[in-house]
Amino acid sequence: MNTDQAIRELPKAELHIHLLGSIRPRTLLHILEEESIESPLRNDDEYDRLFQYRDFAHFISVYGQVIDNIPQEKYFEQIAYEMLEDCAKSNTRYVEFSFSAPDHVKRGLDYGNMLDHINRGVRKAKSDHGIESNIRIDLVRNYGLDSARETLSWIKEKSENVISIDIGGSEHTFPPEPYAEIYREAKEMGLHLVAHAGEAAGPESVWGAIEALKVERVGHAVSAAQDLRLLERIKRDRIGIEACPVSNVRTGAVQSLQEHPIREFYDMGLLVTVNSDDPTFFHTDLDNEYLQLHEHLGFTLSDLLRLSLNAVDASFLLDSTKERLRSSFKETGEKIIDSAR
Repeated sequence: MNTDQAIRELPKAELHIHLLGSIRPRTLLHILEEESIESPLRNDDEYDRLFQYRDFAHFISVYGQVIDNIPQEKYFEQIAYEMLEDCAKSNTRYVEFSFSAPDHVKRGLDYGNMLDHINRGVRKAKSDHGIESNIRIDLVRNYGLDSARETLSWIKEKSENVISIDIGGSEHTFPPEPYAEIYREAKEMGLHLVAHAGEAAGPESVWGAIEALKVERVGHAVSAAQDLRLLERIKRDRIGIEACPVSNVRTGAVQSLQEHPIREFYDMGLLVTVNSDDPTFFHTDLDNEYLQLHEHLGFTLSDLLRLSLNAVDASFLLDSTKERLRSSFKETGEKIIDSAR
């Protein structure tokens, strides 16, 4: 077995993947046609051209264009199912995916109806592919505190498979600290706490997420590498880092894979994981993420298995389920590594 095949066969878990950022191009084109939506996206070439980002702000703008093209709740069943089916192709066995509900409610869709359709897709993917998943609701920091409070109220009313909250969006404009009270309330509701931080802003954003929001995991955390004291705090408190290397290169958060701090995070013994973020938008998946780490940052197969085990450890699964999954990953992974020697 060669290294590429071994990487494909390694068991994996994904903790940072956005539902809409996983939509298959053909599915979006089908929706546009079915709904008679006027759009410059008429074929795959135009789709690819749209996803050539100048910077993080441009990426956010493109993301908004895609949101505008999902006009009915029913489409989320197919989007969720296909996202998980694609994850399963990378031998991903567990997924925590992010759903930015406010984006769609503000465009006239119903939260509860969308969640029902998403969970239909989740159940079908589990039945067809054996893949387990849970949902993270992104409060979307751009809409402000009132919107975030309203989103929490939706979760109180309907929360099937919803396991955590997050704040994505324009991090450099909307710092984490004002959301402290909302995060306290979410914790009281039994939700786990995550925040995008250190992707488009400096280490102060990561500090804010840790100290004000009391997060258990940080999405991206690229700029944390600039602050050794911050890294020591992350290590001490076993705060998970959801690294997204290919995404960070594509949005300009780092200039190249060789400059990505995931190697430093890993070598320091941080609870770092690797994730695909928006697979469609960044032309990636977990197989590719692992392969890039191997080729550009010297991650061995044993290192990559450790990243998979980190993802299990950092997940929000019950301890008993983690133990079972971890044991399975370790046994399978070690056999694959032995076969590749």
